[in-house]
Amino acid sequence: MRIRLVATTAVAAGALTALSAVPAQAAEYNSALKIRGIQYDAPGRDSNRCSGGNTAEEYLTIKNYSRSTTVNLKGYVVKDAAGNEFTFTASHTLQPGDYVKLRGGNGSDSDTKNVVYRDNCNFMWNNDKDTIYVYKPSGSRADVHSYTANGSDSDHNGYITYHG
Repeated sequence: MRIRLVATTAVAAGALTALSAVPAQAAEYNSALKIRGIQYDAPGRDSNRCSGGNTAEEYLTIKNYSRSTTVNLKGYVVKDAAGNEFTFTASHTLQPGDYVKLRGGNGSDSDTKNVVYRDNCNFMWNNDKDTIYVYKPSGSRADVHSYTANGSDSDHNGYITYHG
């Protein structure tokens, strides 16, 4: 009986040590789906005209970091700090390791080209700073990403692309 108690205590202590070694930042990632990066300032002079504008050059890259689970984006919601919002209303599947670029403007969504268009010619991301949230269809948060124009990436979970 005493040997079993000692072994159980040692296993519990080891598990506690392993849990304390996990960075606090890891708690943010409760989903395989994460923001990989953002092109928040479209190259050239900002023009949100549907014809001849450059909103399609503004995009958010979302990646499925799972090694085994396919994710259907239908019902996922992307929001920014100001409340701008996009909901994936159609099925768009991401295989493990796959990504999608959520672009502004109008275009044809394509699984094979990894692109979904917001069908909105207004810019969504601020050029100076913003925080972007991705929500699962259940309403729980999948990821959050903040950036500033000077290149800071405080959450360290993706790249930032800026063309000024």
